[in-house]
Amino acid sequence: MDPTTAAPPRSSRRSGSAPTISDVARLAGVSPMTVSRVINGETNVRPATREAVNTAISTLNYAPNRAARSLAGAGQVRIGLLYSNPSAGFLSEFLLGSLDQASRSDVQIVVEKCELGDHELEVAQHLVDGGIDGIILPPPLCEAPALLALLAAARVPTVSVATGFPAENQPAIRIDDREAAATMTRHIMDLGHRRIGFIAGNPNLSASAQRLEGYRAALAAAGIDEDPALIVDGLFTYRSGLDAAELLLDLADPPTAIFSSNDDMAAATVAMAHRRGLDVPGDLTVCGFDDTTLATAIWPELTTIHQPIADMARAAVDLLVGSLRRQKGGEGAAEQHVLDYTLIRRQSDAPPRRRPRARHG
Repeated sequence: MDPTTAAPPRSSRRSGSAPTISDVARLAGVSPMTVSRVINGETNVRPATREAVNTAISTLNYAPNRAARSLAGAGQVRIGLLYSNPSAGFLSEFLLGSLDQASRSDVQIVVEKCELGDHELEVAQHLVDGGIDGIILPPPLCEAPALLALLAAARVPTVSVATGFPAENQPAIRIDDREAAATMTRHIMDLGHRRIGFIAGNPNLSASAQRLEGYRAALAAAGIDEDPALIVDGLFTYRSGLDAAELLLDLADPPTAIFSSNDDMAAATVAMAHRRGLDVPGDLTVCGFDDTTLATAIWPELTTIHQPIADMARAAVDLLVGSLRRQKGGEGAAEQHVLDYTLIRRQSDAPPRRRPRARHG
C-alpha cells in the first residue's frame, strides 16, 4: 500500500521556495516514493512513469538534497539502513523491526548491503549524494571508524545499534551486553558447572569485549579461577563456532558447558557435540546469545539471552526520525537508550553429569 495515499492534500508550492520531492510527485502524478525510486535508479519503475518523473524534475529544476527536503512542507523522510552482518537470524529480525517502524512512522527506508572493508564507503557516499536524511548502522558497521567519519563529515544523522560501548556523542540503541553475559554465566554456574567454555565474538566489536567481560566478572565473583584455555575466539559465524567448539572439546579436561556469544556459534557447538556422540544437555550444556529464530530451529532448542533485536531496530528508526523532525528547533543532544534483555531457558542446559561422559567413535 502506498503510504502517501492517506496524506491530506497539500497546497501548491509557494512562489520562490525550493521545489520538494512532493512537488515533483504532484506534477508527475505519482507518489513521493516513486519519485525516490527514480532518483535512486531503481529498476522497478515503468518506463512511462520514469519519463514523467524525469520531466517533472527537469521542469521544476528539482535537486534531491537534504537541504531542500528539510524545508517546511518537504516530502517523505528517507533513511538508509546499511548492513553487513554474518548472522542471517540477526539480520532478519533487524530488517523486520526497521521496516515495521518505518511504515508506522511514514518514512521511506532504503536498505543497502555493503561488506565491511570492501565498499561500505562507496555505498554510504552514494546515499549521501542522493540526499539521504539519516542512516542506521547495525553491527559491525556501527563501529566502522572510516564510515562513521564519512557520515559525520557529511552531517548525516546516524544511529548505531547493538554497539557494546558507543561514543559519548553517538546516538545509539543497545542492551547491557556485559551484564547480560554475566547473567547467563551465573545461570550456568547455578546449574553446578565450574568448567565453562566461552566462545567470544568478533574481536573488533565492543559488544564482543563486553560479553567476555561479563563472563569473566561472573566467574571472579563466584571465586572461580579463569582458565585461558576455556576462552576461544569466534567471529559470530556458524563456521567459526564449529572451529571454536572443536578446540574446546579437544582439551584434555574439556568444559561441561559452553557459552557462545551468539546463537549461530551456539548452534554450531551443538552440531559439533552431536558429531562427537555427546548428548546435549546430558553431556554438555550449550547456551547462546541473541535469541534469533535459529535458537528454536535446532534440537535441543537453545537456552539463550534474548536481545530484543526487532525492538532495537524499531527504537533506532524512532530515534532517528524524531531527531530529524526536531532538527529545526535546534535540539541535537545525542540520545542513547539501553533496552532490557531476558534469559530464556529452553532444553540445551542441565546440571553436569556425575558420571563419565558417553563417547562414541
